[in-house]
Formats: sequence, C-alpha cells, structure tokens
Amino acid sequence: MRPDDWHLTEDIDEFLARAGDFLRSRPALHNTPLTVLERLRTRGADAVDAGATVLGRLESGGEVRAIFYRLASQRVTLTPLTAAQADTLAARLADLGRPVSGVTADHDTATTFAEAWQRHTGAAAVAHWWGRLHRLGPLTPPEPHPGGRARVAETHDHEQLIRWCNEFAADVGEAPTLDADSWPASRFADKHFTFWEDPDGTPVSMAGSTSLVGGMIRVDPVYTPAHLRGRGYAGAVTVEVSRAALAAGATDVVLFTNPANPTSNALYQRIGYVPIADFTGYGFSQEAREAG
Repeated sequence: MRPDDWHLTEDIDEFLARAGDFLRSRPALHNTPLTVLERLRTRGADAVDAGATVLGRLESGGEVRAIFYRLASQRVTLTPLTAAQADTLAARLADLGRPVSGVTADHDTATTFAEAWQRHTGAAAVAHWWGRLHRLGPLTPPEPHPGGRARVAETHDHEQLIRWCNEFAADVGEAPTLDADSWPASRFADKHFTFWEDPDGTPVSMAGSTSLVGGMIRVDPVYTPAHLRGRGYAGAVTVEVSRAALAAGATDVVLFTNPANPTSNALYQRIGYVPIADFTGYGFSQEAREAG
C-alpha cells in the first residue's frame, strides 16, 4: 500500500470502524471530527447527504495516519497533514470533481491544503475564521465569584436557548437563522446547556457542552448578552460546565476562543484552560482554473 493512499467512503460505520481509534488517540486535537462524526453516526442515514458526504482516511503501514470529511456544506475538515499529504488529497478530490467550498484545520494544515487546492483548481482562498484550541488543566474558579447559581436548562427554556444561540451565532459571524423547525438539525441541538442565574433567578449567561466521546467534552457555545458582560457570569458558568464534564468522566475538556479577543482568552486561561493549537478556516472561490 502506498503511503499516500486515501480511502474514500460515504459509509460512516465503515469509516469509524477503521478510523475511530485514530481519532480517539488525540481527543483534544481531534475534538471537532469526534463530535461531528458521532452526530452523523447517531442521526443515521437521514443525516448523510448522498453525493455530498465524503469520508476519507490516509493509511500507511496498516495504520490510519490522518482523516478528512466533507459534508453538505462542501467544506473539508482535516486532521494534521504534511504538505505532501495535503497536496495528494487536493489532487485526488480535484480529479474526482468533488467541489470544495473551503477548509478548516490546524493553521499549518489548512494553509498548505488551501495552497494545494489553488494549484490544482485555480480557486482563490481567503482566510475567514481563526480559532485557538484550549485544553483544561487544573480547574480554578474565578474570584470574586458572581452572585447567583448554575441551573441546567430544561424544556421550558427552549425559546431562550434558540434566541441566545442566534445571538451567539451573530457574534461569531454565523447566520442567525435558528427557529423551532431548524433547531433539530442544527449544531446546537445535541448540546447540553447550563444557565447562570442571578440571585433573582433570571438567566444572565449560558454555556453548552458536547456529549462525552472518546474521553473528550467540548465546551461550546459560551454566551452572555452584551449588556451583562464584564460581571463574571461567563467565567462562572464555564466553570460549572467544565466541572460537570470532569464529573462525567472526561479526560480532555476543551474549548475554542477567538485569538483576536484578549478578554475571553485571558478569562479562560485564568480558570485553567491552556492554549494548545491554532486553527484556521479558508473559503474558496468557485472559479476553477481553465483547462490548459
């Protein structure tokens, strides 16, 4: 078997049977593939967009060395690749006529793949998202502690969750299009949410978390309405969700921040989160290089 052999499939069960151990070997770094692919697996055939879903693993010496996936958005998500591996994958996808709208990966991998995609297709790449991955070390509750308490979100909180997730999406540059009908298929639907309430019982902040997969839980999203920020609510609710993740058996508790936001980066580092990697997302133009 060649060291650059990419095996492609649309079968999530087949893919995870081969690549699951590889993904679980580095749960913090692989947190997004772990959660996205688990959601795809649990939602079953209805979640797989035939013709759009492509799952790939790179094998060498009988072991999986890297993976990628492309879902309905046509964005490619990658685990770390060398420049040669990224070029081989870009060439393979281009030869197959698989459209790719963008790429997200650790910064070096995303950049080398974007450059390779431009070489093979002529599509221009523009960076539009940056994320800093943090992993929880010793959890340190912030001082002073704000008044109030944590409360797990319940069924009657659904409208507020939709509203706040829309506001969060707008804050991070996503389309705030959630409603009761679109919620079940959204990336938020499988999260577990906790509110921080002020002493009067009014929710003032929220944090979500993924289910435990591969020993990892990701805290996402964390949101406080703009007029309530700067009072310690986000730190308090993040501590509660992080503590619950540890109690649930997570060995890796992670979250992403915007590296350009020094306030949030400092907050999470004060409560015990340590930066471990930077990620970048590129969008690709739809203009393909003319033949010849």
